[in-house]
Amino acid sequence: MQCENSLPDTYTPEFHDNRAVLQMPHNTLGKTGLKVSKLSFGASSLGNVFRSTNESESIEVVREALRQGINCIDVAPWYGHGLAEKVLGKALDGIPRTAYYIATKVGRYQPEVDKMFDFSAERTLRSVDESLQRMGLDFVDIIQVHDMEFAPSLDIIINETLPALQKVQQSGKARFIGITGYPLGNFRYKTTVIERSSVKIDTVLTYCRACIHDNGLQEYIPFLQERGIGIINASPIAMGLLSNQGPPDWHPATKDIKDACARSASFCRENDCDISKLAMAYTLGFSGIHTTLFSTASLGNLRKNLACANTQLSHKEEDVLKEVIKRYIDPLPVQHWESVEVDEYKRQLQGVPDEHTFKLG
Repeated sequence: MQCENSLPDTYTPEFHDNRAVLQMPHNTLGKTGLKVSKLSFGASSLGNVFRSTNESESIEVVREALRQGINCIDVAPWYGHGLAEKVLGKALDGIPRTAYYIATKVGRYQPEVDKMFDFSAERTLRSVDESLQRMGLDFVDIIQVHDMEFAPSLDIIINETLPALQKVQQSGKARFIGITGYPLGNFRYKTTVIERSSVKIDTVLTYCRACIHDNGLQEYIPFLQERGIGIINASPIAMGLLSNQGPPDWHPATKDIKDACARSASFCRENDCDISKLAMAYTLGFSGIHTTLFSTASLGNLRKNLACANTQLSHKEEDVLKEVIKRYIDPLPVQHWESVEVDEYKRQLQGVPDEHTFKLG
């Protein structure tokens, strides 16, 4: 897949920085026709998901990201339980609607375990209207099922959620339909949603699966490409694992993975390298991914991430990255945490006590 460096349809002369937009690589998102920036903005940080944020800075981060060539934003009701969408709506106020693409989600909502997920058709339709109201929009470009692995059965996604989203699409409130989740098998096999759904799936979003510590998405890309599905990859720093700050308390990774990533970050510091920069470069080097989401509410971090889209690692940084993978990542017996969150959710829902219970993030 060859990235394009030309002005996308979202370019608005009176708003954008022309040079920055031209420098930002773009890809066509599957068969949607949307020409999306190689880097996209994940708005989860606006909901205080990773740390408490300053609303004024969050708003400026969104506006600066768009001015500098990012044209795709992903959000969800789950992020801050509505807060991220509200702050995003404030940030978008006054910006031409043609200057960006917006994706939001349905299905995951409140922090209480018995109110966390609802994939029913009725709640799905209501959720879309709530999201549009919070953001002050008439429509979104992509409406997605959020973390479908938490549904009691994928039959609910196929028979209720997706048909409801098709109604949303037909009403003009969304242009395209997507599914999201962490377990990769739910995207590929014949028993899963893509193969069984009568509703066309336009995009797939997964996270932390094209990273230094886990590159499992790579083997699924040909399957998705054959079906013309847009591939959205999220969290190149693995929700904080591949950072100097480390992951939030709710991070579901196993102790082995957390320890390996912490040692990797320490090794990078000892060699005067920033592990987050290496992680971003590693992810952006994947072929076949149409866009990669990163999230921040910091102007400084935004500018660092934007710089990664157009700069190569130095020879020293490349050597350090190879050494990190060889020393700390390759020895890991399992490089993902599939089933960890779903099993924990089921335990909490059933009220089964467990000494290792953790907050679901």
